[in-house]
Amino acid sequence: MVRPCFTTHHLNKCLYIQTKPSYQFTNIITHFFPLSLPSLKLSKSSNTTPFSTMATNSVSTDDEVAYDFSPIIKVYKNGRVERLVGEEVIPPSLDPTTNVESKDVIISNEEGISARLFIPKTILDDSSNQNQKLPLFVYFHGGAFCIETPFSPNYHTYVNKVVSKANAIGVSVHYRRAPEHPIPVPYEDSWLALKWVASHVGGNGPDGWLNQHTDFENVFFSGDSAGANLAHHMGIRVGSEGLPGVKLEGIVLIHPYFWGVDRIGSESSNEFAPKVEQLWRIASPTTSGSDDPFINPEKDPNLVKLGSKRLLVFVAEKDILKDRGYYYKELLEKREWNGIVNVIETKGEDHVFHLFKPTSDEASALLNDVVTFIKHN
Repeated sequence: MVRPCFTTHHLNKCLYIQTKPSYQFTNIITHFFPLSLPSLKLSKSSNTTPFSTMATNSVSTDDEVAYDFSPIIKVYKNGRVERLVGEEVIPPSLDPTTNVESKDVIISNEEGISARLFIPKTILDDSSNQNQKLPLFVYFHGGAFCIETPFSPNYHTYVNKVVSKANAIGVSVHYRRAPEHPIPVPYEDSWLALKWVASHVGGNGPDGWLNQHTDFENVFFSGDSAGANLAHHMGIRVGSEGLPGVKLEGIVLIHPYFWGVDRIGSESSNEFAPKVEQLWRIASPTTSGSDDPFINPEKDPNLVKLGSKRLLVFVAEKDILKDRGYYYKELLEKREWNGIVNVIETKGEDHVFHLFKPTSDEASALLNDVVTFIKHN
């Protein structure tokens, strides 16, 4: 096994962790793409952002594409990965509009995991607030497990707004991404991040904001798309394994990335249905398929072990994943899960519209519903 190698970069006050691919990556291409690749070598991505994660060694196959999933990602025969979207980053800052301050922290140098933290500035400035405890909002970004980061403008802005309106502390998790780090790496990274968060229970963790101002009896997990999938599975792990000192008060899933072999609802007539499974196989090349319990809650025997009693699921009318959100609620009720799950549908919108149209009335309504869920526990 090749051990990952990590380096830390600081650029424009923003923290990046650059990782070499997990040892499985060269096998991914030969496993998933039936091509004759006698000499696969990892090479630097043509995308020069700090999250491009390849060693040098470009060879003559540098421009030969093994798999093209434009406009999301390309994988080349020599092992190079080119992310076509989701690579823009912005530094942490004090937002003058929301008065929320953010910073980046390293969770694990060894594993290449980090996070962006958010806190209302008033808590830091007002001496009378020094002992005030705030709800904790832990967020897992989407992107099919392959693209995006907590440092992208869309995710930074969204979590910033939630923290401001809910008067909460935010932890936006940066897990390693596929295909260099295939499933289950994002799940294991997310769980390690949650254990890092829990290390602050009692006030003795490495971060002062979490030590001093977090109400660990009032914790929420959330995510969109693949991040919603992660939030769901982290809820199951809390219920199955426990997270000492942490009470998971609620889970918010926005347009969750669930799937299955058997088509439901409008999936059978949707031309993009095969691509959903293809994306899953890019992230999880050794998967058993679309009925893998990681992607299909119906096949997960631990579904009812969710460690929270409150769930809020958002779906969008035009989203191919809409029916999966409703089916998720149906499954929980059918298996007599001991909790309350509500589904909110946004009419006329598509997948993760709130990230791309954050000032729309529909995005504002979604944000307000999330905040209401956090405040009314």
